[in-house]
Amino acid sequence: MENKYLLPLLCGLLWLCAAQAQMSKPVETEAEFEKNYAWRIRQEKLNGVYIPRDLLNCFDELNRLIEPKAKQKFMSMSEYDAYHKLYFSLGRWIIQNWGFYEGSRLSDYFRRMGVSYPEDMAQIIITSYHRHLNKIPLEVKAQVEAIKEKRRQEHEARMKKATIISQERRQVERN
Repeated sequence: MENKYLLPLLCGLLWLCAAQAQMSKPVETEAEFEKNYAWRIRQEKLNGVYIPRDLLNCFDELNRLIEPKAKQKFMSMSEYDAYHKLYFSLGRWIIQNWGFYEGSRLSDYFRRMGVSYPEDMAQIIITSYHRHLNKIPLEVKAQVEAIKEKRRQEHEARMKKATIISQERRQVERN
């Protein structure tokens, strides 16, 4: 009876060891990070997952991945609920699988638009996909500007609460 479980257990342990050995070690220098990032943003697939090239390609991929019944439920939600209820499921899946933290061609697409936070990228995708399915204008530029303004206001609020630890003055030579 116990031998019946031993083989699957050993196979599982071997698989875990092999998977851990294949995991790349974290980058140690900025140059290494930049080299890795430059490679990642040129890839069509990362870790076996197709990476969309732009927002419209995201819609195609989401249409392929999401079952029709789930898509109907998503379409029937309000835009607010669509993002807030799905952020910790679909949003996290998008961020992780489409390589927003380490860089991908899709994250680079958003960075060129001025969106740098992975959470904001996922928000634009989910909101735009909801609008796309409901045949509402996407207004991507307006979404990007709203996110930039929100981030600017958050930064200003943090700076108002910030405490100066020390302040130094230095002499500037005048020629």
